[in-house]
Amino acid sequence: MRKILVAGNWKMNNDVEASLKLTENLKELSKEFDQNVDVIICPPFVSLYSVKQALNGTSIKIGAQNMHFEDRGAYTGEISPLMLKELGVEYVIIGHSERRQYFNETDETVNKKLKSALKYGLKPILCVGETLEQRESGIEKQTVKNQIVKAFEDIDLSDAEKMVVAYEPIWAIGTGKTATSQQANDMAAFIRLAIADTYDRELSEKITILYGGSVKLDNANEILSQSDIDGALVGGASLKAVEFSEIINYSK
Repeated sequence: MRKILVAGNWKMNNDVEASLKLTENLKELSKEFDQNVDVIICPPFVSLYSVKQALNGTSIKIGAQNMHFEDRGAYTGEISPLMLKELGVEYVIIGHSERRQYFNETDETVNKKLKSALKYGLKPILCVGETLEQRESGIEKQTVKNQIVKAFEDIDLSDAEKMVVAYEPIWAIGTGKTATSQQANDMAAFIRLAIADTYDRELSEKITILYGGSVKLDNANEILSQSDIDGALVGGASLKAVEFSEIINYSK
């Protein structure tokens, strides 16, 4: 039985003070969290240390929104996996569509980041998904499969088991649009087939697959009750403590 995972991606929102306030609100609400759900929050880099300290003694885990694939070097403005480990970060989002769209990340750099994260014991949340044009052209599944194959290239099975995959239809991120529960589940099932083709059926049945793309309280129950969806990568709604908590507790 795959455990449900709900991750909040705060994106470029909240300074340190606002991050700590939101964290304190979540800590209070976490007393009522569904114990069958793993919860992760991903603040901006500047808030990671403070938020991690504030989360001590809770079940809420912390993740980063991105990282560089090198350990150190002349990469102005970048953050290495070693720096994240030192802060006690457990998860890291890799290949988010906004990184691909605005910062020219490629399948090749995503693969490098995955390998580096795994090398240092970080658990990657790999994001994959298609544009509206690709979906309307009927190539959405081939697009996602190509992303999966290239992302997992030369990654051992033992490492692949530690990864989480988040399906994010790009046309539904920050637009207010949401894939129907059937569309989301169909793609999650297809991702399992792609992973089975790349590795084996056993891994495809064990790996956690999230849905991301304008997840809100009013659609969470329908999306998260689907057979092949194991949780959500939540954007804007994760900045509201009560709504995020209610998404976490959708099945209670």
